[in-house]
Order: sequence, then structure tokens, then C-alpha cells
Amino acid sequence: MTIDTEHDADTDLEGEFDDRSVSLFEGDEGGLEYAQRHALVTLLRQRFISSRTHPRDWRILVEHERVLRSRLNDVFLDLAVDRVREVAWKRQAVSETGSKFPTLLYDAAWSREETLVLVHLRDRLRAGHAGGDGKTYVDREDLVEYVASFRPAHATDAAGDERRARNAVAGVVKSGLLIGSVGDDRYEISEAVEPLLPLELLRELLEALRAANDASAGRGELDEERELFGYANEGADDETGGTDA
Repeated sequence: MTIDTEHDADTDLEGEFDDRSVSLFEGDEGGLEYAQRHALVTLLRQRFISSRTHPRDWRILVEHERVLRSRLNDVFLDLAVDRVREVAWKRQAVSETGSKFPTLLYDAAWSREETLVLVHLRDRLRAGHAGGDGKTYVDREDLVEYVASFRPAHATDAAGDERRARNAVAGVVKSGLLIGSVGDDRYEISEAVEPLLPLELLRELLEALRAANDASAGRGELDEERELFGYANEGADDETGGTDA
């Protein structure tokens, strides 16, 4: 299994600059050092950064959290940091008056199949933590089969449903919540799953999924789906968090 961490074409520039220099090109009026700028750009480009996937940027963020938070605040973004799981992500800032700020974020809803994958990942990650596992892994075929288990009995496009399930797994890999390459058979589940997808958000996703299925599923099937999601058993969970997707 290959792991795509933070090797990027622009990382090769790092050795060209003095770590303490804030003048990196002609006419540069910026006030951040190269490593700080790199961490800021990574935060803006990626859904999240973590000590696992972006070790250098994570270290810089921890050391310079206030200045990076300030730069994000300048463009109406907030910085969320989970130091226990060592994950950080950006989210839209909320006005005290309830008015909406201009946003840089693209609000893309998870598909039905991606929602099922995410729910399964959160469940597997929690089970791994309960079992004392330092890292939790999941097989691609396990994810595809889990999505297939929610396939309505009346569905006839088996090939299309499987294709959507596999595309959903690929989409979650690209989001960074599964660590590895799209073609891998086995993935490490990112610690970012829980803080980025807290129970409250997953409940919202579940409600949207249930609403979408309401026209084609009976109430008994929906009640069964509710139990499979663990929706009725975690009412005391008070985690908070957010995502930009």
C-alpha cells in the first residue's frame, strides 16, 4: 500500500529559502516564513492536515497556530484543531449576527454511497480504538460489500450500484479520510474521520439519506437502517467538529 503524504512539486523549493526569511520573491509584502506559508496553503488546498499525512505542516501549525489562524480569519475562515487526534481543518466562520460571510469553500454534499462508507469508517475506527489498535485498517471490498448491504430489494441495476459503490470508496480516498491510493486493496482509516464527521453531522447525513430513500423504501426498512447506522444508540455523544464538504 502506498501512502500519499505531502510530497508535492512545491515542496522541492523548501531548501532554496532561509527559514527565517519572509521575503521570498521580488515585491513580496508577506509576513510569513516559507514553512508557515506552505502550511497555510496546505490548509487551504486540503480538506484537513494531520500529523500522519502532513507531518511537517502539522508541526508548523502547532508551533505557529495563532498566526495561521489569523491568516485564515482574514478570509472568513476558522481553524479547528484536535490535538488529541492531531488533526486540523478549516471551516467557514460564523457571524455573531447570523449574516453570511463571503466564502472560499465549495460546499459539496456526500453522495448516498459515500455517506454509507463514512458511517462504516467511523464505526470501524471506534471499534479499533476500543480494541486498543494504534491504527485501523479496512479492505476496499469490505466497504463495497457494506454499501451493497443497503441496496434496496427492488433495485435491478447491480452493475451500476457496484460502480457507484467503488466510486464512493475512491472519492473518500481522494478526500484523505482513507489513507492510501485509489487502486489499493486495503486502507488505513484516518484519525480525521471522527473530528471531521462528528455524530451530529452523520445524523444529518443519515436523515438526508433516509429522506432520499423514503419514496422507495417502507418504514420497516428505514427503521432497520436506523439500527444499522447506530443512530439510536449514541444519543449521549457530545462531540463537535465540522467539515467543508
